[in-house]
Amino acid sequence: MTEFRHGLLIGKFYPPHLGHSIAIRQAAEQCERVSVLVMASAAESIALADRVAWLRAEHGDVDVIGVRCDAPLDVTDERIWTAQVAVMSAALRTRSPVPVDAVYCGDAYGAGLAQRFDAKWVPLQRDGRSSSAIRAHLAAGWDDLAPAAKAGLTTRVIVVGAESTGTTTVSQRLVEHYRRRGGVWSRTQWVAEYGRDYTDIKWRAEGAGRPLDELVWTTADFDAVAAEQTRQEEAAARIGSPVLVGDTDAFATAIWERRYLGPDARVDPEWTAVPRHDVYLVTDHDGVPWLDDGLREGDLAVRAAMTGWFVDALTAAGHSWVLLTGSVEERVELAVRTVDQLLAVRARFAEPLSGPGFGS
Repeated sequence: MTEFRHGLLIGKFYPPHLGHSIAIRQAAEQCERVSVLVMASAAESIALADRVAWLRAEHGDVDVIGVRCDAPLDVTDERIWTAQVAVMSAALRTRSPVPVDAVYCGDAYGAGLAQRFDAKWVPLQRDGRSSSAIRAHLAAGWDDLAPAAKAGLTTRVIVVGAESTGTTTVSQRLVEHYRRRGGVWSRTQWVAEYGRDYTDIKWRAEGAGRPLDELVWTTADFDAVAAEQTRQEEAAARIGSPVLVGDTDAFATAIWERRYLGPDARVDPEWTAVPRHDVYLVTDHDGVPWLDDGLREGDLAVRAAMTGWFVDALTAAGHSWVLLTGSVEERVELAVRTVDQLLAVRARFAEPLSGPGFGS
């Protein structure tokens, strides 16, 4: 038997952290229904849709609602209270007619908020985590983030290129660079190219001793590779550091589909749009010797053409990409400089609205 019919938690969740998760689970245990209302303003730099998605990923048993509110914050002004509560009430009415009878809040204004909903205030205990502290020092507060928020805030770097152009070498060297920083960075994740494993499995199952270039590829093969590549990347992003490095991704799988199925292959399979990546590092073929590792077919002409295919596809899709040229050391050095810039940008957050009686 639950204590309340409809519990309400309101906040910016900018970003969601483990303390928020504890509070939401407490409410879920005590209420028949829980509404988590994410209120975002124009001042904030994490999209409302992202915060809602991250919370839904962590808490499938509650109703997460996102709403924009740019009214000022001031618990001493009744007009502002009225404006704020009007937005909250309107958002709740779109989801459920059940009135709120419990308001979960760890701030002093929780009593006033509950009163305006004619509900009981359930004070929440602070556990030391705060969104403002995480925003101030993202790497230091990384382990306070909810896993879905980690995945969403991770700077994702994907290394792509034709066969034998050093994608694996560059991506692994890049990971080693960040792991050497220590601390949370020691958990920097490297997502291997699943297509190589799939090729080996397919060859053993279907090759029956035939040459590799006699394998018959289908769209179903590339769908399977893309799905598993994305699954592995998403799992890695939830447990790693603020940066993740992938040796190819689902988008690049479309280029490989063209490589093996010819120019009539699908131009834009639906999975090429996901997940979000911050930058693609394209390993140029020029000046890189061919190395046959047993899973390559040795078509040097196609290797040169594929560099152009990657560049054209990434440009057409609006992705950020950087061409890596020179020696391995020069390629890694450029990769590090590129990623460091992005990490600095991703670690900066706009200050939220604040006012008398409200924290940040």
